[in-house]
Amino acid sequence: MMSDPNSIETDVLIAGAGPVGLVLAMVLAKRGVRVAMLEPRRRLEPPSVKCNHVSARSMEIFRRLGVANLVRNAGLPEDYPHDISYRTTATGVELTRIPIPCRRDRYTDKSGPDANWPTSEPPHRINQIYLEPILFEYAEGQQNIRILNREALISFSQDENSVSIISKNEDTGKESTYNARYLVGCDGGKSIVRKMIGSRLEGDAVVQRVQSTLIRAPGLLSLFKQAPAWATFSLNPRRCGNTYAIDGKEMWLVHNYLRDGEPDFDAVDRDACLREILGVDEKFQYEMLSKEDWFGRRLLANKFRDRRVFICGDAAHLWVPYAGYGMNAGIADAENLGWTLAARIQGWGGEAILDAYEAERRPITEQVSYFAMNHAQAMSQQRTSVPPGIEEQSDEGAELRSKLGTAAYELNVQQYCCAGLNFGYFYDQSPLVVYDGEAFPPYTMGSYEASSVPGCRTPYVELEGGTPLYDVLGIGYTMLRFDANVDVTDFEALARERGMPLMIVDIHSHDSRCNAYSHKLVLSRPDQHIAWRGDKLPENVAGLIDKICAA
Repeated sequence: MMSDPNSIETDVLIAGAGPVGLVLAMVLAKRGVRVAMLEPRRRLEPPSVKCNHVSARSMEIFRRLGVANLVRNAGLPEDYPHDISYRTTATGVELTRIPIPCRRDRYTDKSGPDANWPTSEPPHRINQIYLEPILFEYAEGQQNIRILNREALISFSQDENSVSIISKNEDTGKESTYNARYLVGCDGGKSIVRKMIGSRLEGDAVVQRVQSTLIRAPGLLSLFKQAPAWATFSLNPRRCGNTYAIDGKEMWLVHNYLRDGEPDFDAVDRDACLREILGVDEKFQYEMLSKEDWFGRRLLANKFRDRRVFICGDAAHLWVPYAGYGMNAGIADAENLGWTLAARIQGWGGEAILDAYEAERRPITEQVSYFAMNHAQAMSQQRTSVPPGIEEQSDEGAELRSKLGTAAYELNVQQYCCAGLNFGYFYDQSPLVVYDGEAFPPYTMGSYEASSVPGCRTPYVELEGGTPLYDVLGIGYTMLRFDANVDVTDFEALARERGMPLMIVDIHSHDSRCNAYSHKLVLSRPDQHIAWRGDKLPENVAGLIDKICAA
């Protein structure tokens, strides 16, 4: 890369160095693609306190990128419970609890609804203020990645060969020009890149209204009547909200859900509502560190691409932020786009390989957006129907609490213990998948059925000696061979001739928990989705490679 910052030539320029942009940069750099990133913030300037959860699917991606252990060892103290607690107030009576192992026990605790994930990397609760610096410093140290802080993209133009980008320095106002083969906007909900490609957000503009307040309250932990939790939901007739543990000691993020009759943020007393949610009086002392008023939305960009320019993450979709769906979907966007961009840049992928990004990711993000919105509406209904006697110290009050606790558990366990949401999605409209007519298993939030139907996630298994299957997959395509007598030399030879990265992995035996593999050959893509399967190679091997590489 040229040293003059006023004339940088690169393969891919990424606008935005948040988690999604950083993952995209790492996915590309791991494949030898040169990346430059523009980020308006200062180096390691803290992000806002947003996402609190990294999904299992994202942790799998982090594992392949080599950053999973760094992420896993950060966030809450190792023994702090990752449970979700439902109470009358944060300091009040507990209605129910969804148990989730603390990070110390995440790999070993097999009890409860959030155990036995079909992966080597179960989810992790960590706030974005801790996650993002880890990803930033890791990416910054990778070859092929250059991050330019205080640089904000202001415009770009493109032709059939490249994109010319102009940025402005936030400190000096000086403009710089960058030339890239491709541009990706990971620049958030107010994305300039999205607007400049003529894409617009469509959907439900307001699903809920929320006041969020980050506080420092060292005395709060000692007021809990039950064991602390990662998330504590307050359900009472006066004011409902939830309290997230940020550092497990004194920092808390408190969400106040406004009622239908409270459309004006400024008319709602933030301090009074916060105290009602926590269950404390005016004597309780806390320090307000930051505040934000926001709308929960369900919005999806009507297109994810214009020729050499793409959008990822919040630039492409904005959802109600339950269980970190938005950021984690953005990370999945980044992995999907990253390997196809690399394939095209390296020459083994045809021009049409880039069509797969929107064809695959847009339908699934739309489906998940409805999961999130429908769940938000169900939770809103539950909050607005809390019975008046819920806090009475009587048999009637106890019965009301028991009934609401059961309902809260049943509604929300699928949100937080969501193997289906993580692993059950499939690509049924992909130009890169060879479908064979078998039906896909149902896609739901809570339950997951492993399947080798092309388009599904490659089913996870442990191999002999306990080795996770994903640890032996290649950076490109991997042919899983369950019968070593099946000849795949023609496929290997043609892949080598085309420059397509390929590994052959013979599966001699694996754990019996997964019987999803019914064919002798299964071709897994670089993003661990299945491209093809069969008991022998097809007659037209070149046609198969043409299909999966969009030749």
